[in-house]
Amino acid sequence: MNPAVTAALQHVVHGACPHDCPDTCALKITVEAGRVIKVQGRAEHPSTHGALCTKVSRYAERTYHGERLLRPLKRVSAKTEAPRFEPVSWAEALADIAARLKAIAARDPQAILPYSYAGTMGLLQGEAMAGRFFNRLGASRLDRTICASAGGAALTATYGHKLGMHLPFFAESRLILIWGSNSIASNLHFWTYAMQAKREGAKLICIDPRRTETADKCHQHIALLPGTDGALALGLMHELIAHDWLDHDYIARHVDGWDELRGKALGWPPERVAEVCGISAEEVRGLARDYATSKPAAIRLNYGMQRVRGGGNAVRLIALLPCLSGAWRQRAGGLLLSSSGWFAPFKNPALERPDLLPGPLPRLINMSTIGDDLLRESSAEFGPKIEAVIVYNSNPVAVAPESPKVVRGFQRADLFTVVLEHFMTDTADLADYVLPATTQLEHLDLHTSYGHTDVLINEPAVAPLGEAKPNTQIFRELAAACGFDDAAFADSDEQLARQAFNRDIDFDALRAQGWQSLPLAEAPFAEGGFATPNGRANAAGADYVPNYESRQSSPELARRYPLAMISPPARNFLNSSFVNVKSLRDIEGEPLLEIHADDAAERGLTDGAMVRVFNERGSYLCKARISPRARPGVVNGLGIWWRKLGAAGTNVNELTHQRLTDLGRAPSFYDCLVQVAAA
Repeated sequence: MNPAVTAALQHVVHGACPHDCPDTCALKITVEAGRVIKVQGRAEHPSTHGALCTKVSRYAERTYHGERLLRPLKRVSAKTEAPRFEPVSWAEALADIAARLKAIAARDPQAILPYSYAGTMGLLQGEAMAGRFFNRLGASRLDRTICASAGGAALTATYGHKLGMHLPFFAESRLILIWGSNSIASNLHFWTYAMQAKREGAKLICIDPRRTETADKCHQHIALLPGTDGALALGLMHELIAHDWLDHDYIARHVDGWDELRGKALGWPPERVAEVCGISAEEVRGLARDYATSKPAAIRLNYGMQRVRGGGNAVRLIALLPCLSGAWRQRAGGLLLSSSGWFAPFKNPALERPDLLPGPLPRLINMSTIGDDLLRESSAEFGPKIEAVIVYNSNPVAVAPESPKVVRGFQRADLFTVVLEHFMTDTADLADYVLPATTQLEHLDLHTSYGHTDVLINEPAVAPLGEAKPNTQIFRELAAACGFDDAAFADSDEQLARQAFNRDIDFDALRAQGWQSLPLAEAPFAEGGFATPNGRANAAGADYVPNYESRQSSPELARRYPLAMISPPARNFLNSSFVNVKSLRDIEGEPLLEIHADDAAERGLTDGAMVRVFNERGSYLCKARISPRARPGVVNGLGIWWRKLGAAGTNVNELTHQRLTDLGRAPSFYDCLVQVAAA
């Protein structure tokens, strides 16, 4: 066909990446003859600037995947057997699901639990209509903690909300500490600005137990032990005090609790820090010197380092560093972990309609302890036994900690499970009903970000494939099947979108351009003005909290399981998403455990050998890779593979525990001791 004719048959749709990533890219979706033929980054969007990660650039492959779920399915096998399902009509599925939920709700609606997270970050396909349904039902509430709540609670305790510096200004920084972040893999567009700063003479330092691809490109890598970030932050404060590298004026005017924090920091000289962190005292001194004398200095903190017992306090201590040095005075100084709090004044808090609750506020179930909670009986303390779980935008059997218990819980014959999904995940395999949901290319949604400060719209590019429906529509129809006739369930997706923001976001302007930027100051805390009640940063109570499991805190456990294990994401997956996209899985290869040559030699392990990684919670079979990416004493179990793709039908969460962080009630995935042996 003539290229001009082909071009005339194409049209472009504004989209937004839905995934749990700080970049929230603006998409340019090209459609031809009713089919998406290309997904690109929009060059006009300031932070996307035309670039996408490998995963999302192949998003059409996900939508048109041959294993895509396109009809409702009903289980016809026992949950302890190989899964077998049969197709059913939507009418039959919804009628049966509604009947089961109504019968449970008649006894106690809190026996019903929604389970969702960030399979999409969209305001509509996330919790808008789903929230209305579960509020009207009176179901248990879900404490959504599995990724970021320790860091979020820490920022809120320190700054008053999840706030930070603006992404583009990292390009002007003279020093960037990339702390607990493999930015090349998980924050590509920040990395672009960091590289711009590097070309203009900035120094980049990576602080991470693993020698990541990002560490390879930095001037220095500080490979501290997992869970010791708070100790390192206190050591840096010690040096700021000892050398009088403090901004005394900024501290006096804008920081509360300084005298208390100062006393704690003076107890952490470099030698003590070095012993706890497994690094050298000179690394501590040099890092403090670089941070104090390079202006403006910026910190890009990420969520990996807060997935330990003391993760919340560690974030608090690191977040106080730019307050002590005065780095916040300049727009290229400060810290960014999450920018999501900037959107709070603009969002409509009533989008999920909490007014629909029929009675008192239901109990709160922590999604990170789902393994224990599905196995609990009714009690006065816990409340009713969980009888039904509705899973959407999540894959708990793969991603939740201590998965042997999670599996046993979902295998309960008396648990009624409904899963809204694109594919037959590990969780869908244990469902009673699987309902086909649309992908991002097939529905309307709105997105905020936790890495920049733009609101984006995602327009549907194509009609839903097969019988797939948007989450919003599934919950509308489920509400109708349950007999809920409230006007809230009649709102269309566009009406929901127009209700999502309560000020300053013009929906029609957003639709026309594809994004809108929030009106914010360039240097938000140059003169204090934090979101705390008195406008001052809060240092009171922040302290180092050691891991549950480490050589120092648990010496007897460490004698049996001497290796610390972290489980950072594989570069070509995003949590458990994209694991079934063959082209991406081919790049990853297979589940791997990175181990340092010294630790491998001590155990007689060779590169490529199958190994058993184990502790008292379980055993995980995978292939060993002897690699300089692992520091001595630490192994890296790259995740999160679907369990059924693992060598023994398990993944790395076979080994993690359900104990929670010091702040935010979050999981401690990277607070985990193991042993490794040849399989």
